[in-house]
Amino acid sequence: MERDVDRVGQSSGDVARERRTDADHVVICNPVSGTEDHLERVRTLARERGFSVRITEGEGDGVRFAREAGADGAELVVASGGDGTINEVVNGLAEAEALERTTLAVVPTGTGNNFASNLGIDGVGGAFDAIDTGRRRRIDLGTANGRAFVNSCVGGLTAEASGATTPDEKRRLGVLAYVSCALETISSFDSLPIRATLEGGPDGSDANAPETWTGEAMLVLVGNCRRFGGTRRAQANVEDGLFEVTIVEDAPTTDLVGEAALAGLFERGERHIVRHRVSSLTLESLRSEPIEYSLDGEMLDAETLELETEANTLEVVVGDRYRPDPDAAGGQSG
Repeated sequence: MERDVDRVGQSSGDVARERRTDADHVVICNPVSGTEDHLERVRTLARERGFSVRITEGEGDGVRFAREAGADGAELVVASGGDGTINEVVNGLAEAEALERTTLAVVPTGTGNNFASNLGIDGVGGAFDAIDTGRRRRIDLGTANGRAFVNSCVGGLTAEASGATTPDEKRRLGVLAYVSCALETISSFDSLPIRATLEGGPDGSDANAPETWTGEAMLVLVGNCRRFGGTRRAQANVEDGLFEVTIVEDAPTTDLVGEAALAGLFERGERHIVRHRVSSLTLESLRSEPIEYSLDGEMLDAETLELETEANTLEVVVGDRYRPDPDAAGGQSG
């Protein structure tokens, strides 16, 4: 059973204010994300603003709470947790068909907090300050076989490698941490025989014939707004309606071990790399067995994965440091 915001000690005026607004402003908090010490502060800051708080207790709670909030017409839903919690909340809002009317805010209380970092949000207090300032942007949303994701879809990394990655590695390297762990914890890398069909390039023309890549891949990374720590390229542009697709071709694992090699792996011109910017793509396993994908850290198995961008679909609260495309000259915020 979920635990709602604690009203003990509130004045009648405070309670009345909360009754007026708690259906419109809902905080969904994962109490065991990150260092697991944020719940009381999140609850206090939410209560000061008249927001209701729902506490997740298990997998799927974030989806359910967000779906209910969206169906009830919530104006603002706040996800407090890591990237997995945010993924659940966004999928719940999508299920309620509430993305047009509901704004998402993020309180970074996870380990890596990649999505919050991409939105220019720092810390619990900074997240609530950003909510107060009211700065909003509409960003792209990715879907994979109908499931939404905000950061990235990664193929080829096992759940075991993801679980074995340490918090420090996640903070320093972002998605590269999972790559490093995968390479260092398996004796031989079982490459992915895949066919990638890519459509809708940067010129926006659908008349261009789809491009197909077929081969053995070590990894496939589809970035919507994923920050790649340690590399020159900061992130995919989150407002251009395009994915940044990186296919790492099969290569000796000895070429790819170590932080310097991993960082260099994602630089332009590096061998073993295929890059595309497209609005949609299909990934097909050529083994007649599913490939395991990570959507913002949430696992999905599929023999065929169809990915599409939904341009400017998700309204989010952003901080002062937010940049749609940090690689652009001057890093203008737009």
